[in-house]
Amino acid sequence: MIKELLGHAHIGVTAGVYAHVRLRPQRQAIDTLGNALRSTDGDHDDPPAAAVVR
Repeated sequence: MIKELLGHAHIGVTAGVYAHVRLRPQRQAIDTLGNALRSTDGDHDDPPAAAVVR
């Protein structure tokens, strides 16, 4: 939809220009969730259930 509204000929142009806009909020959401889970995890020494996303 955005590609059409902006008049880009190829979706790659739209993705290349605007994809980075979503990365920062996604990173912040992941960090916030990770912090919340760590703070409620108690004194467990278990390894994390998922790999770190960077």
